[in-house]
Amino acid sequence: MRHEDQIRLQHMLDAALDTCQFTEGHSLGDLESDRMRQFAILHCIEVIGEAAGEVSQELRSRSPHIPWKNIIAMRNRLAHGYFDVDLEIVWKTVTTKLPILIGQVRILLEN
Repeated sequence: MRHEDQIRLQHMLDAALDTCQFTEGHSLGDLESDRMRQFAILHCIEVIGEAAGEVSQELRSRSPHIPWKNIIAMRNRLAHGYFDVDLEIVWKTVTTKLPILIGQVRILLEN
């Protein structure tokens, strides 16, 4: 694996783990009422998407089980549509999809 890909995957993993820490023991209602938590989580998702966009096409092609396009698209939606973010979608993504992504990225980093 390219060194640059390892760095980007580590950035994705670190931001995903931070996001899980920011949501642990909290609910969608907490996210909706806590602007600082919102900004922290949204920033982490943007970092994940930005890093995913920098992963080589070669690695993306070898790992089609990771929804690279969706990850990058969510980053773009948050960065450019910041004025109209659906926190329920963010919450569902963070609580259901992110744990899966963490496992997938860990496997890539181990190989």
